[in-house]
Amino acid sequence: MISGLIKKVFGTKNDREIKRYQKRVNVINSLEPKYEKMSDDELKEAFLKLKEQVQKGDKSLEDVLDDSFAITREVSKRTTSLRHYDVQMIGGLVLNDGNIAEMKTGEGKTLVATLPVVLNAMTGKGVHVVTVNDYLAKRDAEDMGRIYKFLGYSVGVITAEFDDDASRKAMYDADIT
Repeated sequence: MISGLIKKVFGTKNDREIKRYQKRVNVINSLEPKYEKMSDDELKEAFLKLKEQVQKGDKSLEDVLDDSFAITREVSKRTTSLRHYDVQMIGGLVLNDGNIAEMKTGEGKTLVATLPVVLNAMTGKGVHVVTVNDYLAKRDAEDMGRIYKFLGYSVGVITAEFDDDASRKAMYDADIT
C-alpha cells in the first residue's frame, strides 16, 4: 500500500527517467528555429565548429549534445524528409546513455540511432552500427548515410560480399560503419 502511494506521488523510476529526458528534449526543441533558419552551408559550418571543439578537447560530447541532436534533426529533415519526433529524441538520449530503447517495428529505430551516432562520431574514433542482416545494413547505410555525408562523415557498410581483408578494413576505417 505504501509503495503504491509513493508511485502515485512520485511515479515509477521509468516515469522519472522519461521526465528527465523530456526536459532535455525541450531544450533541443528550443534550438530548432535557430537551425531551421540556416542555409545548408551555415548548418554544416555550425556542426563542424562543434566537432572541432570536441576534437580539441574544448567541449565534451555532453556539452554539445543538445546542438548536435538539433542539427541532426534538421539535416534529417533536409536530406530524408524525416523529422525526429520527441519520443525518437528520447530514444536517442536513452541510446546515448548506453541503455536499450525498445521500439516496435515502424517506430523509427534507424532514425533514432542517427542522433547518438552523429554525436559520438565527433570524436573521430569511428562509430559502428550493428544490424541484423545485409539488406538492412545496405539500406541503412544508404538512407541514413545521406544525413552522415551531409555532415561530412564517411560511411562504410560491411556485408557478406566484402570477403577480403582490404575491402573490409576500408569499410571499417569510415567515420560511421
